[in-house]
Amino acid sequence: MPKLRIGTRGSPLALYQANEAKSRLMAAHGLTDADVEIVVITTTGDRVRDRPLSEIGGKGLFTKEIEEALFAGEIHLAVHSMKDMPARLPDGLVMAALLPREDARDAFLSPVARSIADLAQGATVGSSSVRRAAQLKRLRPDIRVIPFRGNVETRLRKLAEGVAEATFLACAGLNRLGMAGKITCAVPVEQMLPAVAQGCIGIEAREDDVATRALLAPLDHEASAIAVTCERAFLAALDGSCRTPLAGHAVIENGRLKFRGHALTPDGLHCFETTREGSPADAARMGRDAGEQVKAEGGSLIAF
Repeated sequence: MPKLRIGTRGSPLALYQANEAKSRLMAAHGLTDADVEIVVITTTGDRVRDRPLSEIGGKGLFTKEIEEALFAGEIHLAVHSMKDMPARLPDGLVMAALLPREDARDAFLSPVARSIADLAQGATVGSSSVRRAAQLKRLRPDIRVIPFRGNVETRLRKLAEGVAEATFLACAGLNRLGMAGKITCAVPVEQMLPAVAQGCIGIEAREDDVATRALLAPLDHEASAIAVTCERAFLAALDGSCRTPLAGHAVIENGRLKFRGHALTPDGLHCFETTREGSPADAARMGRDAGEQVKAEGGSLIAF
C-alpha cells in the first residue's frame, strides 16, 4: 500500500487532531508510523490574522488550499475541526469519518472573573466569533467585545498581556492540548449554545477514492456523525457562514435525538430559537426543518 498522506493546518491543535486520526488509522489497520505521513498545508485563514474571518471570505479560508491538495491527489485525506467547515462541501469531496466528539461547550477564560456574570460592568472581552459576541451581548449588553484572532496560544498570550479581561475558546481544543487547567469555567449550553459541530474532528476524502474511504470507515463514530449531520443540516438550511451568528447542538439521549438551534442578530437583541426531538435516523431532516423554521422567523434580520 502506498504511504497515506494526511493534510492538515499547522497549528498545535490541528497537528494534534491529525495525529489522532493517524493513530486511529494505524490501530485499525495494523499500520506503522512509516505508512502514514502528515502534510502541513498553510491556508489563507492562517496567513491573514489581522482581520475577522467575516471580512475576508469566511470559514472556507481554512479549508481551500487543503481541499485543492485533495483534488490534486497530493494528499489522500484531510483532517479538520468540523466547526471550521463551510455549510456545504465542494462537489467531489465527502466527510468520510467523524471521530468521537469532545466537550462541545465554550470555555470562559479570565484572570479577573470566575464567570460571565462575574465580569465587571463594561469589561472588555476578546473574541472574533460573531456567534460568541452576539450571545455575550445578549447576556451582558454592557460588555465591550474586541477582535481576538489567532491560534490557542496566541489568544492566551493576549489575555495574559491584559489586552482583554476575558476570552472564550472551545473546551474541546483546550482538553486536547492538555490545557484544561486554563479554563476558568465551562459555559453551560443552556447559557451559550455551541457552534455547529464544535468539538468534532472530521476526516475529508475524495468521493471517488474508494480505497481511502474504506480505510476511514472503521474510524467513523456513529453518535458523533448523527449529531453533526443534524447540526450541519441546520447550518445549510440557513446558508450559514461566519458572518451569521448561528449556534446548534444535538445529542442522543435514551435513543432519541434532541436538537436546539438558534440564530441571532449581531447586536444580540434578537434571537430566533427552535428545538427538535426525534429518531436519530431523521437527523438530516430534523436539522433542515429546524433551520427552515428559524430562517422564516428571522427573515431579513438574520439574512447576511
